[in-house]
Amino acid sequence: MKMKKTTKSNLITYGIVIVFYIVMQIMAGTGSLSSLLKGLLVPLCIYSIMAVSLNLTVGILGELSLGHAGFMCVGAFASAFFSMCTKETITNGAIRFVIAILIGALVAAIFGILIGIPVLRLRGDYLAIVTLAFGEIIKNIMNVLYVGVDGSGLHVSIKSASQLQMDETGKLIINGAQGITGTPNNSTFTAGIIILLITLFIILNFVNSRAGRAVMAIRDNRIAAESVGINISAYKLLAFAISASMAGAAGALYAHNLSTLTALPKNFGYNMSIMILVYVVLGGIGNIRGSIIAAMLLTALPELLRSFADYRMLIYSIVLIAVMLFNWSPKARELRDKYSLKN
Repeated sequence: MKMKKTTKSNLITYGIVIVFYIVMQIMAGTGSLSSLLKGLLVPLCIYSIMAVSLNLTVGILGELSLGHAGFMCVGAFASAFFSMCTKETITNGAIRFVIAILIGALVAAIFGILIGIPVLRLRGDYLAIVTLAFGEIIKNIMNVLYVGVDGSGLHVSIKSASQLQMDETGKLIINGAQGITGTPNNSTFTAGIIILLITLFIILNFVNSRAGRAVMAIRDNRIAAESVGINISAYKLLAFAISASMAGAAGALYAHNLSTLTALPKNFGYNMSIMILVYVVLGGIGNIRGSIIAAMLLTALPELLRSFADYRMLIYSIVLIAVMLFNWSPKARELRDKYSLKN
């Protein structure tokens, strides 16, 4: 029986990720992978997951979100907090890491629902502004939050660590602007690829499901979708929550790749959300495979060009323009459509 085109396309996407993993592992095993590239392997997975998850909101749902880094921040701190609290009780690092990722994804999904209920009533620029505000609020809250644990439970303050009033067994976990220190470094390239494949599986199956078709119908024509009985609010909220949960999982991977987690602007600020949006736009809005390629290329490129000191950012800018032209110029799009699996 002839394989469906969507199934074939999905298998090619999975295959690209798996082949990339095998090639990197072979290069690492033969010693042909530099220490710089080894350090980039986990971030490549993190930003690919972020780009794919944001594409669900921007490309499939058709809503512009500028607060995606906020969900990553929530997932990162929730997972790191869990790992620090259970470091002594759950001694198996792999089990603790898996639970931490699930917690990061779950907490981010909850925030996605709480934010999505009022926010998704807005559209266009208004939605973008409100999601941007959410991302900035989350980052600033984390910068002033002090959380400790002792025998009597959790102690929270937004003033200083001295306000926590813990007993002698107390342990400070979130220390304001200094963040969380000592998070177990459980993130590996293999774990990143597995989470990326799971993210692809969830989102691609969602897109090709009945719910995904309803979401795309809402994107294409809201009034027509509502006229045939599609629950606009429910489906938009579902897509937004899934996107937020995947960002939370990426945040958990990010938190466990660093010894110190801080909510600095360069980590979870406005620029991070814009950078992820650039990956989505350059890879093609609604093109899941393109988001992965763009994220990996544009994450690795600045580091690979460091030897060109004075011309590094110039070359990077030229590559951005070339990719944009390839994705959006009419002739390039005709060429891609001619050889795509859809024909």
